[in-house]
Amino acid sequence: MRQLLRPTRRLAIIEASLIGLVAALASVLLKVSSGWLGGWRVSISYYFSPWIALPAIGFCFGFLAGFLVERFAPEASGSGIPQVKAALAGFPMRLSWKIAFVKLLGNILALGSGMTVGRQGPTVQVGAALAAEMSKWVPTSPEHRRQLIACGAGAGLAAAFNAPLAGVLFVVEELLQDVSGFTLGTAILASFIGGVVSRLLGGGSLELTTELVKSQTTFSFPEIPSFLFLGVLAGIFSALFCQGIFLSLSFWRYKLRLSLPWRIGIAGLLSGLVIAMLPLHFRDNTGLREFVLTGGANWSIATQAFLAQFILTIIAFSSGTPGGLFAPSLILGSTLGYLIGLGTNHFFDLGTPTTYAFAGMGAFFSAVSKVPITAIVIVFEMTTDFNLVLPLMIAACTAFWVAEVLMPRSLYDRILEWNGIDLDKYKKAPKQGLLEQLSAEKVMQRRVETLTSKMTLDEVVQAFSKSHHRGFPVVDNGKLVGIITQSDLAKIGQRLLDFNTTIDKIMTPQPVSVEPNTSLADVLYLLNRYELSRLPVVESRRLVGIITRADIIRAEADHLVGVQTGPQPEPSYVVYQTRSPSTGKGRLLVPLANPQTAQSLLQIAAAIARDRDYELDCVQVILAPRHTAPSEAQVRTTKSRRLLRQAEVTAKKWDIPVHTQIRVAHDPAQAILETIKTEHIDLIVMGWNPTPPTRGRIFGHVVDTVIRQAACEVIVVKLGNSTSVNGFLAFNNKTELTKNKITFNRWLLPMAGGPNAQEAIQLLPALCKLSNDCEVRITQVFSKSQSLPDTKGLEKAAKFLSHRINHPVITIPVCAASVADAVIDIACKDQCDAIILGASRDGLLQQVIKGNIPEAIARGCDCTVILVRGV
Repeated sequence: MRQLLRPTRRLAIIEASLIGLVAALASVLLKVSSGWLGGWRVSISYYFSPWIALPAIGFCFGFLAGFLVERFAPEASGSGIPQVKAALAGFPMRLSWKIAFVKLLGNILALGSGMTVGRQGPTVQVGAALAAEMSKWVPTSPEHRRQLIACGAGAGLAAAFNAPLAGVLFVVEELLQDVSGFTLGTAILASFIGGVVSRLLGGGSLELTTELVKSQTTFSFPEIPSFLFLGVLAGIFSALFCQGIFLSLSFWRYKLRLSLPWRIGIAGLLSGLVIAMLPLHFRDNTGLREFVLTGGANWSIATQAFLAQFILTIIAFSSGTPGGLFAPSLILGSTLGYLIGLGTNHFFDLGTPTTYAFAGMGAFFSAVSKVPITAIVIVFEMTTDFNLVLPLMIAACTAFWVAEVLMPRSLYDRILEWNGIDLDKYKKAPKQGLLEQLSAEKVMQRRVETLTSKMTLDEVVQAFSKSHHRGFPVVDNGKLVGIITQSDLAKIGQRLLDFNTTIDKIMTPQPVSVEPNTSLADVLYLLNRYELSRLPVVESRRLVGIITRADIIRAEADHLVGVQTGPQPEPSYVVYQTRSPSTGKGRLLVPLANPQTAQSLLQIAAAIARDRDYELDCVQVILAPRHTAPSEAQVRTTKSRRLLRQAEVTAKKWDIPVHTQIRVAHDPAQAILETIKTEHIDLIVMGWNPTPPTRGRIFGHVVDTVIRQAACEVIVVKLGNSTSVNGFLAFNNKTELTKNKITFNRWLLPMAGGPNAQEAIQLLPALCKLSNDCEVRITQVFSKSQSLPDTKGLEKAAKFLSHRINHPVITIPVCAASVADAVIDIACKDQCDAIILGASRDGLLQQVIKGNIPEAIARGCDCTVILVRGV
């Protein structure tokens, strides 16, 4: 089975070769273009005042790079390695030709602007994106596509550094953590071709000068303490460097709140101003690196270089500039090592500063990226100097251990986590994709029509004529021995066989088969790869079922409409129930779980039910142990009945018929869906308590399931931090509680102008009845690129509400880069008590790297947030 899931050796060689070639060409294009643009910038600074030229070029190029990224491919911001790691971990991260092109162009502009970022990280993402697109050319399994993406990333790094071994080790050490034969083979081939082509077209390793190649390095035993000291310093400064990046990230996002073009433009402006104040060597990062490594710098220049690179790299990288940290880490490490080398040579008359500069490069790189083996190999491949191996190992490993103690885990993992993607939890959590989640035994047909190998051709023809099947498994003594299809019968005429020929002469022996635990993704790969319509499912050669394309399509269709595929869970069991006269036009369901918020949730639901003339249904779910059937579980209903009596009291005050029930179930979401179906519910109002998000979930298992599968209108309520607690006393800005009745005096209605906003607009008049005196603010967030935003939708909504409610309605058009941030700002500034937001089913459950907008608003506001999903 595992062998069949892999591509043929010839195909793997072709794919790896193409990936290496394309990644190398992209890397050379990036190197040549950025070098030309950087040279032009340096030459301009000689003809014009550097105080004007460098900041102006930095701002203009930075702004243009930010505009391209924000407008066409937001995934192309930053280093690119976190995005590749997320894609390899299975997170829905986009990798495409478009992202590769924007990343190339954005990084060229960023490097040309003079910002201290590298091109090696971007080449990793470019190589991965190109490999991802190329993997679509042939049918492939998800695992094989994942390995090709990793090969593209390794080839990109190999091409950028002209270091094939480093590319392979980076794939194994950082991206895949996989040392299987297939991964190593394809990664080695792709990285080798990427490194060789890049070297042939783009020159030698890192464009080092002949002086550097000829420079001598030395190492002696008494220098070991100095290299250990270098490793400790590199680990400490790398931890400070990483912490500075996160502090700067928070400053850009939460303090300045600027769009990406302005952030990168300002970073370029600051870089230009600082570089204009420094000596001429600082205007060219490549020249500065060579100047330090060849021993031409004194301690003053090296110190200035370290401090300037340290600060400017933090500013540039945290702004979202499409650039990496590899090259800046090497420069920082070389200057730090050079300073230690000067001190060692001066005080102890040992070693050469160049040796310490190279060791520092590996140490700082190892500590920042948390890839010590890759760091050692990169520097060694750059120099091919065996004298450096032991100093590199001492400094790099020491720096890695110190940095791991001060700031554990990879910087790239932490950046993803800062953006809401925790790869550790994501990998440990169950797979959410349908094709990955379901196995063959969940959807296969267990009753299979079979033939025996000793049946004659005449009997086979009769079997096909009496059946709609296009193929039959051939089974002897319960064991699968072959398969015969209509295609096999069509070839009989060419072989001139008589009708007494037995099946074993014409069948396909040892057919492609799968095991019961094979994922649907791998099943679909095999069907596509070998152009089959069905696959036998075997267990120890014993036929247990058959799976076809139609079975997979049926499973996907069931998933889309909310029908559970495979064994159904046991239904919930009703242990308590009360009924009132059915006099309403519809029914509204309120699941009650938290006694502290039940009263507030019931009042919101009662206001809606009163306005629509609905009856009120309340359900309380008690969880039963998994090993016990709900109908047999021993449960106590005292607390649940007390909670339901609150509903009866609230319904009586609002003069609404109320029905209550207690259900025992294994899954609360399933119990709620069963209640919706059996009680013919038209609308459900359920509470949501924000908790740290989990992988694959937006609002949590229960709320996500109801949003996705409920065949009725859904309203999700996140109550404010100070809203009514058990019906006693609460204040939330202008929120008041009068005679146990919550009131919201200031409403905010965000809208995007689409049909989903109408759901919230239709609901708002009913909720306004919770207060005798309230204000309604309607806002729409427009892109900053829109010079004349269309506010007709705002005005139409305001006019509609003005006729439905006797309260002031204010329109607030806003131009901002982030919808969620703009809404949160308005809510805080105007002290709004409640936000009501309409969204589609997909909009509420969409997972993107920038965050789900409805969920971000609900989590980011202290006030009450009401999310409305139509039928």
